Amino acid sequence: MAFAEKPDSDGLAEFRDLLLGWFRQYRRDLPWRKDREPYRIWISEIMLQQTRVAAVIPYYERFLARFPNVKSLADAPEDDVLRLWSGLGYYSRARNLQSAARQICAEHGGEFPRTREKLLALPGIGDYTVAAILSIALGEQSAVLDGNVARVIARLEATRGDLREPDQWRQLQATARRLLAPEKAGDWNEAMMELGATLCVPRNPQCLLCPIANFCEARRLGIAGSIPAKRKKRATVAVHLVSAVFLDARGNTLLLPPPAGSDRGRADDHVPSLVAKLWHFPTISAPEGSDQALRELLQGTLKIKNANPVQSRLLEKVRHTVTYRTVSVAAYLVQVGQLPEISGARQTTLEAADRLSISNLTRKILRQALKHVAIAKK
Repeated sequence: MAFAEKPDSDGLAEFRDLLLGWFRQYRRDLPWRKDREPYRIWISEIMLQQTRVAAVIPYYERFLARFPNVKSLADAPEDDVLRLWSGLGYYSRARNLQSAARQICAEHGGEFPRTREKLLALPGIGDYTVAAILSIALGEQSAVLDGNVARVIARLEATRGDLREPDQWRQLQATARRLLAPEKAGDWNEAMMELGATLCVPRNPQCLLCPIANFCEARRLGIAGSIPAKRKKRATVAVHLVSAVFLDARGNTLLLPPPAGSDRGRADDHVPSLVAKLWHFPTISAPEGSDQALRELLQGTLKIKNANPVQSRLLEKVRHTVTYRTVSVAAYLVQVGQLPEISGARQTTLEAADRLSISNLTRKILRQALKHVAIAKK
């Protein structure tokens, strides 16, 4: 029986001491560890979902500078929130943050909830986030289980198979609760996550540096590198888009508002999810580099009568990868005497467009347009 499976192991106290001692000495200096106020822990945990720590740090600091508390986030225009989130991806997280902040102000007088039930009632907050807030910010005995912690426990127990399978995940959660250091729950959870993020990594775990290597069943068996089992990847889908970057004589361009409705439209229409329901250049799914698609975009989708641009030029190919999709965009710089009138559209300069809430894909298209314009001026 592996160490972590034993409910009353004599070595549990030593195990906890070793990991907590390692964490005190080697933990990374991260901005959300300097202030354990619940609001700040909440923001950091939401940002860190499916996002690398290094990428999150500058976003976290800018976000907290602009929205230092629940009320400032609740009162802000949504476009300001999305603009500061722009480039971080998974924009539903930002929308849920603001929805939750408004709910906190409406139902709790702006005071951050401090019970599991009230936290779970907020948009975008699940079991993991609740456990992190309760333990790290409030010191409650609540064990976290994310991908990093699950991998550490799986190696301790030499657990094979898909860790996300419901029964496996429940067993991992039960083990996380058994291992939790009750008097130092916050530090313990951070230590487990830190170990998984820095030493007990998915590939080539650094077992020689691990403070709890002697307790690890997978290391004893020589199988740490093969745990957890690799999950089957979704087949890659190639997506081809055509975008129109309008440019009038004064240097103004045109952006369309966030697509309305659900992202789950036609199976072949990837545009709503790829532009993340943010401001974007007119874009449609289309065959790669198709001039016919540009005409369809102008005359069919946008319904621009007599769509006769002064000049349209194909910009350098834009490539983008998101989840299971590899995206290529044939972006055209469409020079016109006057920008077309399109309901809900926003006129702005190309330079100012970069300061709006736009997705990474839209920003890549914008950079190619700016590059072309700069070259043309020389």
